[in-house]
Amino acid sequence: MTRRVFPQIYFYDQDFIDIYERTWRHIENYWQPIKQGLDQKFFFYPMQEGRFIEQYASLFSTFFLVYSNRNYIAETNIDYFYKKQEATGAIRSKYNLETGEPIITKENPEGIGIPIFAWIEYNIYHKTANKKRLKEVLPILENHLMWIVHNFRDSSGLFSAPVTSMNIGNSPRKNVKFPIDFNACVALNALYLSEIADLLNEKDIQFKYKKLYFSIKTKINEKMWDPETKFYYDLDEHFNFLHVKTIFSYWTMIAEIPNEEKTEILVEYLSDPAYFGSEHPFPSLAISEPTFSDKGNGYCGSVFPELNYMVIKGLQKYKYFELAREYSIRHIYYVLETISPSEKGQVPKESIAFWEAYNPIKEGPALWQRHNWFPRNDYMLTEGLSTIALMIENVLGLEISLPRKTIDWVIASIEEMGIQNLSLKKNMIRRIVTKQTIRGWEIKIENEKLYYFTINILDQGKFKRLPIPSGTCSMLIEKL
Repeated sequence: MTRRVFPQIYFYDQDFIDIYERTWRHIENYWQPIKQGLDQKFFFYPMQEGRFIEQYASLFSTFFLVYSNRNYIAETNIDYFYKKQEATGAIRSKYNLETGEPIITKENPEGIGIPIFAWIEYNIYHKTANKKRLKEVLPILENHLMWIVHNFRDSSGLFSAPVTSMNIGNSPRKNVKFPIDFNACVALNALYLSEIADLLNEKDIQFKYKKLYFSIKTKINEKMWDPETKFYYDLDEHFNFLHVKTIFSYWTMIAEIPNEEKTEILVEYLSDPAYFGSEHPFPSLAISEPTFSDKGNGYCGSVFPELNYMVIKGLQKYKYFELAREYSIRHIYYVLETISPSEKGQVPKESIAFWEAYNPIKEGPALWQRHNWFPRNDYMLTEGLSTIALMIENVLGLEISLPRKTIDWVIASIEEMGIQNLSLKKNMIRRIVTKQTIRGWEIKIENEKLYYFTINILDQGKFKRLPIPSGTCSMLIEKL
């Protein structure tokens, strides 16, 4: 059997390295075969009642599986959903893995799921450079989005869908007709569908979905932003604001909907202890809300890895790099403290326990009094967003694009850290910051092929972009 090689990270805190490596080892148990004569395994939670595959977790899991050096194929679950697409363009949010039939609920009779397929495919493309796949999935993405437009768009231009489509649990979002997160996600989907069409030089398709994106963006800013309380809200059937502040409103940032002024206000809420500035960022419900629970109580304050990832990617979109890194580190520290309280000293090697959701005030898993199964233990389908994706993208600060042949490294402050054995197709790369006694700080670089490297050291105001040929070299930071 071929030995599996995963990217190796370097960081000044050994616990961060331990939890990163343990996550990769742990994930293997979550790839399970199914019936229906399919000769492959799928990524799902094996301890759940019944065997089913969910669109929500499957989509989010791709953001860390793309870093597995193709040991785990990020597209596997996604392709399952594509094969289930109906003639109308519909793709349901959950399927029974034994029968292949959709699982429909009374609250969500159409089985609509979180509409972010295009965002996922755009990210996968930049980690695999598989343009052939983009051509194959473009009609699927178009048909799915058109199904959403035809079935869920109101005459007002906004989208009306069950809030359960966004996996909100018991979040106090009652009487919602137009969910802010669903609308923002449709805008996000249209935005990236336009980007994909541009990559394929499909100008008519690009224009069509860019136009749709701006139409939705305009409607969200016109109708869902309350200028008095300065926040994006759900709307009821009469287009009245439902004044409950939830973290779901931050989907607007990743969809590039707020302008600079609104963004600054949203960012301030994240650090305000009256709203989302809890010890463990970020609670799913604002602390100021009457139903907020310091134990989490499901979606009434719990911290979820996928929602943190979404917020941090939104901060990154608006170039809040230092904040994105700070919140990533704080989040991972609380995950670590939950696994291995500080008095124990080290992350246990074999008895590690990840959780689906965390307490917003102190270390430990969240609670939900009505459901003793929550949060799910060792829920790896989203945990890797924290311990792998955020670790590489925001703690280390690496942004990689295979088709562009670029590696951008945003370093908040100089410290020993880096990555090696990251496979960019057949090109293994290394980027490590080290401090030498005589030469000072330097970056050790290794490529098997030509790559363009951008280094951006924020606290020193140093920026450099240059081609790095194949081979090994080093770069002295003081000479940048």
